[in-house]
Amino acid sequence: MIIDAELLRDIMPYTKRADLFAEPLDAACAEFGIDTPKRIAAFLANVAVESGSLKYVREIASGAAYEGRADLGNTEAGDGVRFRGRGLIQITGRSNYERCGAALDCDLLSTPGLLESPDLAARSAGWFFATHGCNELADADDFFGVCKRINGLNRKTHEPNGYEERQAYHARACAVLGC
Repeated sequence: MIIDAELLRDIMPYTKRADLFAEPLDAACAEFGIDTPKRIAAFLANVAVESGSLKYVREIASGAAYEGRADLGNTEAGDGVRFRGRGLIQITGRSNYERCGAALDCDLLSTPGLLESPDLAARSAGWFFATHGCNELADADDFFGVCKRINGLNRKTHEPNGYEERQAYHARACAVLGC
């Protein structure tokens, strides 16, 4: 086991859910090749920000802002709310739920709330990280690129939302993991 509760608490000192998520995160990292200090550090730094240090597995906002967003596959009435961000990296939109469900062998279109369980919250984050080229970006020391793939860019700052916080978690994770 690479990821244990102590490591999570070292990286996310305010988390109260390290014991709940240590095993699922460790398994997800193994499953999706997030298996070097650089990869794990980039992954956990983004998980920390996206989930509020493992506190949230469902987006706080209602998801109404995603209604009608064809780029997310939200083409049916109610899709925005139904397929709002879930999991530790906040899988968002009908298309992403469909792809993630196929990859994880579960029906997320019928039961989107499955991504709120610790196992699927962690696996969906690992799946997204790996399938969006984040392992390779982490290998190349392109943390900005990892964050951009996960969260896009803020139109005003031209940085991913919460980039300074992501950098702080990344620095902590690198110190803990020795990368």
